[in-house]
Amino acid sequence: MMRMRNARRGATVGLAIASVALLTACGTSGGGGGGEEAATELGEMEGQLSVLAWPGYAEDGTNDPAVDWVSPFEEETGCEVTVKTFGTSDEAVNLMKTGEYDVVSASGDASLRLVAGGDVQPVNMELTPNYENVYDFLKDKAWNTVDGENYGMPHGYGANLLMYSTDVFTEAPTSWGVVFDESDPYAGKVTAYDSPIYIADAAMYLMATQPDLGIENPYALDEEQLAAAVDLLKAQRENIGEYWSDYLKEIQAFTTGDSVVGTTWQVIQNVAAAEGAPTDVTVPEEGVTGWSDTWMISSGTENPNCSYAWLDYIASPEANGQATSYFGEAPSSDEACEFRTDCEAYHAGDASYAENIWYWTTPIEDCVDGRTDVTCTDYSAWTSAWQEIKG
Repeated sequence: MMRMRNARRGATVGLAIASVALLTACGTSGGGGGGEEAATELGEMEGQLSVLAWPGYAEDGTNDPAVDWVSPFEEETGCEVTVKTFGTSDEAVNLMKTGEYDVVSASGDASLRLVAGGDVQPVNMELTPNYENVYDFLKDKAWNTVDGENYGMPHGYGANLLMYSTDVFTEAPTSWGVVFDESDPYAGKVTAYDSPIYIADAAMYLMATQPDLGIENPYALDEEQLAAAVDLLKAQRENIGEYWSDYLKEIQAFTTGDSVVGTTWQVIQNVAAAEGAPTDVTVPEEGVTGWSDTWMISSGTENPNCSYAWLDYIASPEANGQATSYFGEAPSSDEACEFRTDCEAYHAGDASYAENIWYWTTPIEDCVDGRTDVTCTDYSAWTSAWQEIKG
């Protein structure tokens, strides 16, 4: 059974921002979150909008003419949209620092960094009517709200799943052990997500298999716990064929047989299956990490009206239903399920299920599991560790 994330509720968001700010002090557009005020009213549309998004979040018909929810937004608002996709949260944070993008779909391992860096602005949710229908358990969370101020529109949520080749596995693996302690039979054909946040997947596995380490939250690791996760990932490295950040490359690797088991997203399985790849996905017994994403507005945007219009539009039932269905995640509202046929499979609206996902969260020194007798390792330490792991 997946473990509840009850300890995180003890974290203080203000302290989190102070800690994360230390990671983003150089090369940012501001000195930290909270300096700006949210808009109080909207005006005329500016005519353009630059969107920075996860693949599959802002489809305009380019990849598939039948998959397009950007064009209706353009027709409705007059805001001409350009879309840039990114492969990791680190890439998204760096791209937002350029000031070239108006809105970004930020996961929890990026959102606090963007707030602390002054790269995004508070959002007046009263100016986005569709916010009312968003599930309550996605609102006012540590990754989208700071000191009582909202920093964006919840988009959807989902899990980092275990993908396996059905040509190799006659039955679905039941444990993440197949990519960690029991990965030797698949040497050279194991794949893993290429980001420091993947350390949390190892920590989650250790939480279940080595309880003496005392890990209670995979994003709250003291030095000893981080070292254990690093050791596990270094051992795994011997069997890794490729770390992936481009989801198309993972699809290709599973299609050719270069990869047979590893972490993935539901959208990757959807595309792989459509292309005839012999793959399937499962939720192992140790649980899953995952994401709850937020659409955020750049603090330097010159198109605030189009930005607010996008946040409201992407939370509208039809657009949110289309976008989250295409990506392979639960939507942000029950109303969006009216435009989907698979909400039950994603446990949409099930607050207890959503609470069982260990959502990406920026690691900080103030332990988010509530401990005060130790200092936890922050994201910079995780970044250094990831470089060490990959060699």
